[in-house]
Amino acid sequence: MTKVAFLTDAPRVAGSEVWLLSVLPHLPALGIAPAVFVPVGTALNSFAERLTAAGLPVTRFERLGELPALTRDFDVRVMHAWGLLTYARLLPKLAEPRWVVIHDQLEFFYPLGLRAFYGLGFRLTKGWGMRSASGVLTVSEWADDWLRRYGLPASGFVKNGVDVERFRPATQQERTDLRTDLGFTRFTVLVPGRFVLEKNQWAALRSARHARDLDFVFVGDMDSLLGKVAVQFKRLARLSNVRFLGRRHDMPDLYRAADALLQPTLAENQSLVTLEAMASGLPIITTPIPAQAELVEDGVSGLLVPPAPHLLALALRRLSVSPERARQMGAAARARVLAAHTPQYTAAGLARLLLSAASPIPTQANASKPSQPKEFHHA
Repeated sequence: MTKVAFLTDAPRVAGSEVWLLSVLPHLPALGIAPAVFVPVGTALNSFAERLTAAGLPVTRFERLGELPALTRDFDVRVMHAWGLLTYARLLPKLAEPRWVVIHDQLEFFYPLGLRAFYGLGFRLTKGWGMRSASGVLTVSEWADDWLRRYGLPASGFVKNGVDVERFRPATQQERTDLRTDLGFTRFTVLVPGRFVLEKNQWAALRSARHARDLDFVFVGDMDSLLGKVAVQFKRLARLSNVRFLGRRHDMPDLYRAADALLQPTLAENQSLVTLEAMASGLPIITTPIPAQAELVEDGVSGLLVPPAPHLLALALRRLSVSPERARQMGAAARARVLAAHTPQYTAAGLARLLLSAASPIPTQANASKPSQPKEFHHA
C-alpha cells in the first residue's frame, strides 16, 4: 500500500474538507493508505470524528511546523491550504514528493479591474508558494489550464464527485411531503451559498423582483454585511416571494423539494453545490463562466445565462411554464453526474495520480511537462 498524508490548515469545514470526506474512504481499495492531518480546534472536531468513523487515521496538530516531522515516513504528502502564505511557509520544509490539491476558485469574473487585482493577489500569495510543489492537482480542466498558463507545476485534474445515493431525485410521494413540510407551493427556485461578492447572491435577489410569480429560497450563511443588506432589500422592495432559511443541514431534502437551482456565481473551480443539485435531478440556471460550463450543458442539463437579473428571471419564468423541459433537464443533469462525477470516479483518478507520484519528482522536471491538461480517470 502507498502511504499518503493529506494535510489541511482549514479553520472550519468547507468544500475541500467535504471532498476529503467523500473521496478518501474509497482509496484503500485502490492501493492507497490515506491519513489525514487536521488542526486542533473545536470547529473541526466533528470533521475529525467523521474521518475517524470512516476508518481514516487522523492526527491533530497545533502548529504547521509540526507537519514535516509527522509526515516524513509517508510515500507522498498532499496539501490543501486556506492560508495565503501556508504553501510558501510549509511546502519547502516537507519531504518530496509534496503535492498540492487545489479547489480554490483561482479567478473571479468581476469587472476587469477587480478581476486583474484578484489574479495578481493570488499569484503573489498562494501561486508563489505552490512553485515549490512537486505537482499541483486541481478539479477542473479550466483550472488545470489556468495553472499551466501561469507557469505553476500543474499535473492534471480529477473531476469532483458527489454521493448519488444521498443526493438523488425524490419519489413523487417524497416530493409532495417535503414541499408540504417546507411550505413550497409555487415554482420554487433554490439559491444556496454565502452572501459574498463572488457567489453573486445579490443578482439572484434582484431577479426575484423581476419574477414575483416565482418563489426564491436562499440557503446559507447570512452573517456577512451583504447578507444583512439583502434582508433590508427584501423588506424595502416588498419581496414576499423571497425566503431566507440561513444555515441548513437538510440540503438533500431541499434539493428534492425545489424546482430549479439558481447559481449566478462569478467564481468557481468545480462547484459541489452544482453537482449536488444535478445529482438530485434539478435543472441548473447558472453563469457561463468556464468551470460552470464544464458541468452544465446549455439547453440540455440546464441554462447558462449572463448574471443580469432580468435575464436570469426570464430564464426561470420560461422554465416554470415548461415543466416537461425542466424534468428533461433534471434527468440529463443526473445522468451527467452518474457518468463522471461520483466519489468512486474521483477516487480512481486520484489513486492513479498518487501511485504515479509515489517516488520523488524533482521540482525542476515540471518545466518539461507537456502543456496539454491530463485528467486522471478510470482505466
